[in-house]
Amino acid sequence: MKLWIKLSLVAVLVMLGGMAVSGLAVLNHEKQYNQEKTLESYEQQLKFTAYSLGKELEDGLRAGYNQVTMNSYVDFVMKQFEGYQYILIKDNQVISNRTPYELVKPEDERWGGKEPYSVIFQRDKQYFLIMGQRISVGGSSEYKLVLIQDISQLYGDLKQQAIYSLMIYLCAAVVSVALIFLIIRRILTPLKELQSAALDISGGNLKRRAGVRTKDEIGSVAAAFNAMADQIENQVTELEQESERRRQLLGSLTHEMKTPMTSIIGYSDTLLNVNLKGEQMQRALYHIKEECSRLERLGSKLMSLMGLYDNDSICLEEVSVQDIFEKTARLEALPLSQKGIRLEYHCLMGRRRVDRDLFESLLVNLIDNSARASKEGDTIFLTGERDRIVVKDQGCGIPKEEIGRVTEAFYMVDKARSRKEGGCGLGLALCARIAALHGARIMIESKLGEGTEISVVFEE
Repeated sequence: MKLWIKLSLVAVLVMLGGMAVSGLAVLNHEKQYNQEKTLESYEQQLKFTAYSLGKELEDGLRAGYNQVTMNSYVDFVMKQFEGYQYILIKDNQVISNRTPYELVKPEDERWGGKEPYSVIFQRDKQYFLIMGQRISVGGSSEYKLVLIQDISQLYGDLKQQAIYSLMIYLCAAVVSVALIFLIIRRILTPLKELQSAALDISGGNLKRRAGVRTKDEIGSVAAAFNAMADQIENQVTELEQESERRRQLLGSLTHEMKTPMTSIIGYSDTLLNVNLKGEQMQRALYHIKEECSRLERLGSKLMSLMGLYDNDSICLEEVSVQDIFEKTARLEALPLSQKGIRLEYHCLMGRRRVDRDLFESLLVNLIDNSARASKEGDTIFLTGERDRIVVKDQGCGIPKEEIGRVTEAFYMVDKARSRKEGGCGLGLALCARIAALHGARIMIESKLGEGTEISVVFEE
């Protein structure tokens, strides 16, 4: 069963139940009210008649009428109240009955009270009111006046009112049920839009969003759904981009490995099939060793880069940037001195939360790249201040159109010189990834013939 039908049925049942209870309560209150008003009216009339009749009887007794005359006098007096049906009782005997009914127990003590006492009973489809009280008359005799009145009209009116109310109730219920079904179905219509959007997204349409603009709870759910869809689309896009980067990485790796492998195979084949002299053999073996070393470096750099992509959990700790600069300078002292290049460093930064090993690798790679672009006698400057670490060289520089690509894996501006220097095009790609893991980014400024300045800017 659909949700809108369930909610509609629940609402209808609650509404009908409430209407039924309230309707019964109103009818019951109306019945009691009308009954009380009717009794009150007859009670006032009985009191007035009992009082008037008592006065008349006292006058008759004073006149000293005999019994026959007294009976005639009582009939005369009772005719004055012809509009009502009364029974007059004297000493528990009925002496005048102006009703078509017979009183079964005239001696009933209920009619002997000072205040009227009433009883309502039903016979067949008729309702009767019996109300009686004592009449204050001088002498030794006890008089009672009993009123008997057919009040079927009162209950008939109540029945008609109940039927009329039931008809109104049924009409209102039918209209209300129809309106409830229509309104709830309309209110829940946005859920169909959410369902449609969810099915489209699950089918691969990641651009699909729920077009719900209401300001109620459903609108809030739709907004949360769209936010979730945005996050899913971003994550899928990132996964696709990552997959594409890895595919390109593997393709570039295959291409890069082809050159040294070709050289190794060629020199090996020459050694196996050609009778070389000692110096030529040494040269061939030297080339094989160099190409094997290049393959080793290539594999090491690739494994480092792949490891950084696979594992984002790095060990951050508060370390002194000055200490990292000093250790980097010691690591690079020998390679730079062999090339005749100087390194000057100056640090005004305090302590930062970094992974020491990765950050040392970052600085070593930046300095190695600068060294490859520099010539003998040049100086490389390493400085740190506020939220920025800068490596600046006096080398050949990078063409403006190439700056945006130098952080791509295996991309080399001057491929011939880079391979001659032992490069494989992975250094700056490693640097960019390490910087990203530390909440930083790589910025490159360069001019041909003047040098390059690479900055690591912390954004956190």
